[in-house]
Amino acid sequence: MRGVLVTGASRGIGRAVARAFAARGDRVAVHYASSRAQAERTLAELPGEGHVLVDGDLGDPAAAERIAQAAEERLGGVDVLVNNAAVATSAANAHPVAEVSYEDWQRVWREMVDVNLLGAANLGYCVARRLIARGAPGRIVHIGSRGAFRGEPDHPAYGASKAALHALGQSLAVALAPHGISVTSVAPGFTATDRVADRLTGASGLALREQSPFGRVGTPEEVAAAVLYLASPEATWASGTVLDLNGASHLRL
Repeated sequence: MRGVLVTGASRGIGRAVARAFAARGDRVAVHYASSRAQAERTLAELPGEGHVLVDGDLGDPAAAERIAQAAEERLGGVDVLVNNAAVATSAANAHPVAEVSYEDWQRVWREMVDVNLLGAANLGYCVARRLIARGAPGRIVHIGSRGAFRGEPDHPAYGASKAALHALGQSLAVALAPHGISVTSVAPGFTATDRVADRLTGASGLALREQSPFGRVGTPEEVAAAVLYLASPEATWASGTVLDLNGASHLRL
């Protein structure tokens, strides 16, 4: 039984990941930034015992340290970190170069980089240092995006932050291997969550499903299954991997 910290676990992919770990008997720290009611729902749905809530804004470096400390204390040690929390793309934070003001451009870049990249980097540091101090092996899994490879023209900060997250994972994989810590990333394509349900209706939904030759989009449970594998002892040799998970909707050559 391991201690697992899942960030952004109040809904969507994070909730599915938390469920997957709990189902195999692990103790899960459900992290949230502001959606406490949704996080409590996730917690209530987890099988088993010993699960906890932790909160904090990952855009704040001091909060990352507090989150790591709280999860460590309440779980009796964090063995697996899943960096899932992110400022996701939406119509409200679109920032195409030709259309957005310089002020809004800077604001969106700061918001996305602070959480998607620096928040994950800071929390990864705090968890890794605790693992090293305990002399314990561990796993860090980043939730990236296919947008890191195919581009995000309306949300360039998102694509860039996810590309940097993948690169961070590979750098940490090399740095932390001598300490028995594996670091990997998953790069999902479009995934059906409550947050994006409106985009899966009508013509937009058809276009999204047609991106994959399977004629559908991914599910949070499929992402969770990949995370579960990468965090397993059997996947140690996969450290440094960026696993594409997009139903052949984007292929890297």
